[in-house]
Amino acid sequence: MDWRVRFVDYPEQWRRQRAALLPVIEKTIADGDLMLRQQLRDFETDLARFNGSARAVGVSNCTDGLRLLAHHLDVGPGDEVVTVAHTFIATVSPFVLRGATPVFVDIGDDHLMETGALAEVVNERTRVIIPVHLNGRTVDMAEVVKVAEHVGAAVIEDAAQALGATLDGQTAGTFGLASTYSFYPAKMLGALGDAGAVLTDDQELADRLLSLRDHGRVGKSDIDGWGYNCRLDNLQAAILGWRLRQLPAWINRRREVARRYDERLRGIDGLEIPVGPDADDRRQDVFQNYPVTTDRRDALAEHLRADGIEILISWPVPLHHQRGLGLDHWRLPRTERLCERVLSLPMHAELEDVHVDEVAASVRRFFGAK
Repeated sequence: MDWRVRFVDYPEQWRRQRAALLPVIEKTIADGDLMLRQQLRDFETDLARFNGSARAVGVSNCTDGLRLLAHHLDVGPGDEVVTVAHTFIATVSPFVLRGATPVFVDIGDDHLMETGALAEVVNERTRVIIPVHLNGRTVDMAEVVKVAEHVGAAVIEDAAQALGATLDGQTAGTFGLASTYSFYPAKMLGALGDAGAVLTDDQELADRLLSLRDHGRVGKSDIDGWGYNCRLDNLQAAILGWRLRQLPAWINRRREVARRYDERLRGIDGLEIPVGPDADDRRQDVFQNYPVTTDRRDALAEHLRADGIEILISWPVPLHHQRGLGLDHWRLPRTERLCERVLSLPMHAELEDVHVDEVAASVRRFFGAK
């Protein structure tokens, strides 16, 4: 469909970046720098510096980053992994595929883990706690870290949607043992294909991940154990390196878009909108998404699509209601209600003010708001 307002505008993104990115792509290919070369090392250095982490390890995607961490921690049968069901399956699948049991915590008003309920579900079998920093907002990490330390669990932050977000001046992804990032094209920092990274302050862990991502190799010929093949390819690293330098401006633009949505959608009866970018002094949210909730979600989605506005519903079915996963013994009322009510409006750095106004006007027409 030829959308009037795209959820993510890839054609416009490329139109704006083409002149700068084509030389980066051409030089990388012409120099033969295709795998594990300087562009990757530079990107890893710059990414770690941007996030305030000691080390970054580029991997093929965020899921593989979690898989390497599950391997390093030797998670297996009898272990429990605590996270939320309002997330993509990749948050927990690498651990379940090694034999671990998923344990879910319900969510709070901000769609994030209800950290006050963590202490009720952890025990001596809890190996990993995975807070998900959804939509560009950071989970309240103090309680997560406290509970994890009490039971001796590792904290792995799923920060796939929160690069650059902060809580009390500390960057998302720097609270636990490690954090994982997705550079899927729709993310704030997106590649032209799949890509991801693991960030950590643990130097030994970073070195271990470098080996695990490359068949267990250390150096050119030595192998220190069994590993995987999930390296971040050099071409994507070169693209991401250029885009990382633009990211602060893109985050600022996303916050401007969120501010404009907030001004135009605030006070509509029957519609709940996110906390505005200036409403919480503790946080800088980066607005990977702009989720709104309403009891009339499906009708609103149909209305917006008919108006030529592309929206996203993440996720209409929570993990514990996915019939193929065998997790339907869980009861998570807030998660279940959110999945029936949430949709995300267009949100990207290329979105013009006129497009924000068109989306807001369409929403207001639906609710009969003047």
